[in-house]
Amino acid sequence: MERRSFVRSAGIAGVLAAGAAPAVVHAQANVRWRLASSFPKSLDTIYGGAEVFSKAVKAMSGGKFEISVHSGGELMPPFGVVDGVQNGTVEMCHTVPYYFYGKNPAFALGSAIPFGLNARQMTAWMTHGNGRKLMNEFYANYGMTSLAGGNTGTQMGGWFRKEIKSVADFKGLKMRLGGGLVGEVMQKLGAVPQSLPGGEIYQALEKGTIDAAEWVGPYDDQKLGFNKVAPFYYYPGWWEGGPEVDFFINQKALDALTPEYKAIIEAAAALASVDMLSKYDALNPIALKQLYAAKTKVLPFSQQVLEASFKASMEVFAANGAKSPEWKKIYADLRNFQRDQVLWFRFAENGFDNFMAKQKL
Repeated sequence: MERRSFVRSAGIAGVLAAGAAPAVVHAQANVRWRLASSFPKSLDTIYGGAEVFSKAVKAMSGGKFEISVHSGGELMPPFGVVDGVQNGTVEMCHTVPYYFYGKNPAFALGSAIPFGLNARQMTAWMTHGNGRKLMNEFYANYGMTSLAGGNTGTQMGGWFRKEIKSVADFKGLKMRLGGGLVGEVMQKLGAVPQSLPGGEIYQALEKGTIDAAEWVGPYDDQKLGFNKVAPFYYYPGWWEGGPEVDFFINQKALDALTPEYKAIIEAAAALASVDMLSKYDALNPIALKQLYAAKTKVLPFSQQVLEASFKASMEVFAANGAKSPEWKKIYADLRNFQRDQVLWFRFAENGFDNFMAKQKL
């Protein structure tokens, strides 16, 4: 049996529970890496994914492979982490690919696009479809490769100072949005998109620099205090049905690792990815109930708003296909995969969920 296969088949839990690294790891050299996060330390969910990863790497290597985690702005700006990995300033980063839409629209396809895949579908496309293969072929242009580093699940649609009753209410609205792609869609609806790191959103809302903002969901949003400065909380976040958070790794740094250390990196990333999504799913319901009890007005986007948003999204996607061959190729594969996913989920998953939503437990 190959040593790399042994590490994988042993299982993450088994390696950690053993309290010591496999004997083969003890022969490895000590390695020290730095990881730049795009997120503030205050968000124990999304920033915490990198810490879960780092601790697992250290445990599985018997302390020989250590990766220090640095919050957004500590080593470089939150939106500068891809440049940091590309030029080798850091060996890796933890971020959301759509932040780098301005470099090439195809970045967004590695995370979330409006009316795209949900979290389970995204994992399926990446793991057993062509997603990871296609995205890593694209990321190779930047001297890096990717591993899943988490997912938030479907997000909320954001916090607003005023009600959004129709598309007309978006006109002139200054709204913080997570990526350039949804910004282009919202511009078609009349909004004025703003790009801000998570740690700067509250102050901008409080001062009136922006009129609305989206981040993730109830748990993070409550921690950031958005309900104190914007009373209307809309759903769903149609632009983020299942956004993947990624680890980007400098390819030269990765190639320099032994097979055992590469296997540890992959196992630790898988652990961090599962941990993040399950943590959001466990904590969001509690936070939503607390926000509702604190008089937050939790409201759905109207069918008119959703349909107009879908139409605007399709127009932006078509434009991206005309200017980015990478987008065109990867987007076509994602949509082909999604058609079957939507068909399947319509039967078992949605049928079950819709029934359970009406029951009193």
